[in-house]
Amino acid sequence: MNSNPSPSNSSRFEGCTLTGALSVTTEVRDALSVIHGPAGCTHHNFSLLHATHLANDRLEVPRLLSTRLTENGIIFGGEDALEETVAQALSLSPAAVFVLSTCIVETIGDDVAAICAKRRGVPVIPVPTAGFLGGVFETGVTNALSSVASLAGPADEKTLSANLIGEKNLEYGVEENAAEIVRLLSRLGIAVNLRFVRGIETRDIGRLGSAAVNILREPALRPVGEDLERRLGTPYVDSFPAGLTGTCRFLEEVGRICGIDATAAVEEERAHQGEMLSRFDDIAGSRVCFQSPHPMLRGDPGAEGICTECAEALDLAVDPEGAAIPLPYPAPVGTAGLRRMLHRWRVLIREKRRG
Repeated sequence: MNSNPSPSNSSRFEGCTLTGALSVTTEVRDALSVIHGPAGCTHHNFSLLHATHLANDRLEVPRLLSTRLTENGIIFGGEDALEETVAQALSLSPAAVFVLSTCIVETIGDDVAAICAKRRGVPVIPVPTAGFLGGVFETGVTNALSSVASLAGPADEKTLSANLIGEKNLEYGVEENAAEIVRLLSRLGIAVNLRFVRGIETRDIGRLGSAAVNILREPALRPVGEDLERRLGTPYVDSFPAGLTGTCRFLEEVGRICGIDATAAVEEERAHQGEMLSRFDDIAGSRVCFQSPHPMLRGDPGAEGICTECAEALDLAVDPEGAAIPLPYPAPVGTAGLRRMLHRWRVLIREKRRG
């Protein structure tokens, strides 16, 4: 295993697999997540999730239990500790239990899947989350989404609705982004069926297969989209909309999948975008220079194109001497996301003018 912490070994900077999975499983509010590993793995993630919830005015506490493996369990195996912790979890009457492995558990070879497979009357679902062999945050999200989806079965019939798949639960704009998707879908007469997984209960997962389309948060979730299409027969759009033309293209694609003529919806959205852009006439003709947000961060591959498109729409000149504008990561979602981005541009351009 290459442990050299260099930019070329990017997985070292893309977050913990366990954290990614917990950002999904802890959003099933009547379930419990059992972390099979040392207590430190649970403490770290509990602190992170709780702080993120508080920053977003969410007062709930993540429902986590730990097997609290010590040296003895690491040397002789931790399966007994896992059995005891699963029993403890079940005594709290959850609707489901998700068991997340850690790097040390995968190293010592505990058979987590076999323990979870025992009949208990309540689903106990294993979620592979050891990242020491190359898994990163996104791997945890993907694995968790697939594991939670195992609780869903084919629906009796499809409804004219959409599922939001794999929202970034730890980003500050998650609710604003979801609201923008709801707004755009409403132009097509489509409702949101399920936010998978965001603030739901175990029983809600049964509705997963009834939507006409799945909308993935980002292209990295295509394996999840393909799995759901294969098992539940639901086609997918591979990303939330980004950019002026990208947002209109999103409406066209959703409409095509759902058998809806999106012409009127696209015309309405273009008019809405024109009105939004007119609010920024005061920065027209300014000079800007797009920059990476941070040398150690992976940029969004489409961010520069989205920014260039907005600059052209506002008659901004891209110039190395212009106001420094950080490329957004992730890309702003829909027209509302672009509006928030342009508000930040206005502040930076005005600061440059004053300087």
